[in-house]
Amino acid sequence: MADPFWETKSLNEMTDAEWESLCDGCGRCCLVLLDETDTGRLYQTNVACKLFDVKKRRCTDYKNRTKRVKDCVQLTPGNSGALDWMPESCAYRRLARGEGLADWHPLITGTKKSVEDAGVAVMSAVSEDSVDPEDIWDYVVAVRPKPRRKRAAAPRRSRARRAASPARR
Repeated sequence: MADPFWETKSLNEMTDAEWESLCDGCGRCCLVLLDETDTGRLYQTNVACKLFDVKKRRCTDYKNRTKRVKDCVQLTPGNSGALDWMPESCAYRRLARGEGLADWHPLITGTKKSVEDAGVAVMSAVSEDSVDPEDIWDYVVAVRPKPRRKRAAAPRRSRARRAASPARR
């Protein structure tokens, strides 16, 4: 039996279907993060992008997401290792840094439910459309540890950040 594609191909060598299948569907990249610029600390909120469908854990307008959400970041093979604010468990980030997939990843387990069972899936969130920007700090649910740096990080932004579900082209 052949080795899985994610163990034999670089991110650049993957087909579009293989690239898209790396997304575990956790939805954590669609949550608003707050960046405390003087400390570099990241705060996770339970506020989701206005295009995020919590029940499906998918973008409702995936094709046009970067046009409709100005600070949506498109993942690419070139930036996936440097986006240190992405979840540590993100398959794109892990593979870009030479790590394997998490043992609960659907490509390993064969079921999408494994993301929920592992406790990494977004199970509830408030849409950013219903949150006054002045109140966003009231929605902080966790402080993320300072990111591990294996590669040069992308420049920090001083405002809320979000990443789109991945698409490389």
